[in-house]
Amino acid sequence: MNRDNDKGKVLIKRSLILGLVEFLMFMFIIGRLYYLQVYQADRYKTLADENRISTRLLIPPRGIIYDRNQQILASNQQNFQALIVAEQTTNVQETLNAFKKIMPLSDTEEIRIKKELRKNRSFVPIKIKDNLTWEEVSKIQLNAPDLPGIIIDEGLSRYYPYGEELFHVLGYVSSVSANDEKDDPLLVIQGFKIGKSGIENLYENKLRGRGGTLKLEVNAYGRIMKELEKNEGVLGERVDLTLDVRLQQKAYELLGAESGGVILIDVHSGEILALASTPAYDPNRLTQGVSSKDWNELLSSERRPLTNKVLSEHYSPGSTFKMVVALAALEAGVITPETRFFCAGKMFLGNHAFHCWKHHGHGYLNVIQALQHSCDIYFYEVAQKVGIEKIAEMARRLGLGKQIGLGIAQESSGLIPDKVWKKQRFKGARGVWQQGETLISGIGQGYILTTPVQLVTMMARLVNGGEEVVPTFYKSQDKKNFTKINISRNYLDIVREGMFSVVNIPGGTAYGSRFNYNGQMMGGKTGTTQVRRISMKERQNGILKDEELPWKLRNHALFVGYAPHDNPKYAVAVIVEHGGGGSSVAAPIASKLLLEAIKLDPSKKIVE
Repeated sequence: MNRDNDKGKVLIKRSLILGLVEFLMFMFIIGRLYYLQVYQADRYKTLADENRISTRLLIPPRGIIYDRNQQILASNQQNFQALIVAEQTTNVQETLNAFKKIMPLSDTEEIRIKKELRKNRSFVPIKIKDNLTWEEVSKIQLNAPDLPGIIIDEGLSRYYPYGEELFHVLGYVSSVSANDEKDDPLLVIQGFKIGKSGIENLYENKLRGRGGTLKLEVNAYGRIMKELEKNEGVLGERVDLTLDVRLQQKAYELLGAESGGVILIDVHSGEILALASTPAYDPNRLTQGVSSKDWNELLSSERRPLTNKVLSEHYSPGSTFKMVVALAALEAGVITPETRFFCAGKMFLGNHAFHCWKHHGHGYLNVIQALQHSCDIYFYEVAQKVGIEKIAEMARRLGLGKQIGLGIAQESSGLIPDKVWKKQRFKGARGVWQQGETLISGIGQGYILTTPVQLVTMMARLVNGGEEVVPTFYKSQDKKNFTKINISRNYLDIVREGMFSVVNIPGGTAYGSRFNYNGQMMGGKTGTTQVRRISMKERQNGILKDEELPWKLRNHALFVGYAPHDNPKYAVAVIVEHGGGGSSVAAPIASKLLLEAIKLDPSKKIVE
């Protein structure tokens, strides 16, 4: 009996313990439910919404680029895309084959489409073709029954109304590459494009804008169920340039089929009014994407259409450098305006003959006449007397031998050599500066290398009274105060008189390019630089003319100029690669562009 009572007590005790455990577990569950459903309600509602709602960034419209007269240079236009949704077609390949009957697809495009289809889920739209015309959209829609899974999407694409005329200034936009920094969430959006060169790249952060957001309700697989909310992005900032598109078009037209460059600036503000390089390429095509074959052809072309020849290429300045030598000599006191040297067509340094371009010589000349006739012998003599150090120092003060820093292309710094440079560049005896090297530096040959943007900077500083003006694309209403380069105004006037004679006095090397527009005339200096060495045998038998040589062996043609002569406002530099003579090829281009600038000048109310 006692044993039965003990068993009962044990069962009761166990039942109480079990009941207590069950009660505690029940209370824990109740407490946990309260905690999750009441105390943590907001948190889990947010997590649930995050699983249900997908927020996507929207590509903002890119900022507009204008010229100085509010003409649009780069804008956005409606863009139609053909997309394919794999889950909406039973056979992707059959759909693509049907699409190709309407619109061709290259092998590269088809490989890219299939790669993206494999990488993404079946309900994600994949781009087939971009920048469709309205006629192409109509064709696709007309054949819609045969194109299951093909849809048309509408967006914006970058548009350059002046095409290749502004390619080397504006640059272009293209898809984000692996090398681009991903510091902005916009950069990971499929189809987002950024500035790759030119102004588009320089002002990328201003032009990019701020992305909008699109809230979508999605299911557990990520498929879009409906659109919940849409906030449009913020348009990128506008960019106003100093360019005058009318002068830009004129510069490009004047270069024509030549390989070369032109830059025109305001000598007082440094504002760039035109900068053209040829040949060029239509940035609209680059924005749409070019094939590897076409890209490689562009890179391998001997005329280098992708290279900005005004900034990225350097050339021997030739006789356009003679103003530097003249100023250095005048300042050093080794010549005066009356100092004359005799040109017999050649001179000797030891046993080596240095030739003038005019075989029979110019006779006695002073500095103004030497500039007018571009006499080489005169400047050999002057360079020998003044020395390379003073020549180099003057060249650097005028803006040569260093990058200007425009930022729209990889700039060449050029080269202004001196004794220290040569000693560092070459070892042993080769590093010793030779007197003959000073002579050829006196006519802008030898080691000297300059860019057209440096030459136009030099010209502006020569004619604006000696102010250290720097070319710029930035349009500002504030008048800039530039530092003076401390050159005697009298010496600058002497050199300017020589440049006036080059164009306006009979016998001047650019006399054929003169103009007189209601009393306004230009001045300047021609230059012709050799790209090959002329042997003594060829000199004896007769130097071959440019037209008798292959294009790559012909001389470069240069010209630097300014206008109007009495009150200079514009400076220009022209390079025509392998174009022949500066007087016959480059000077006419500069003359016509300067005349156009004078005619379009809003501050001059002159009636023809």
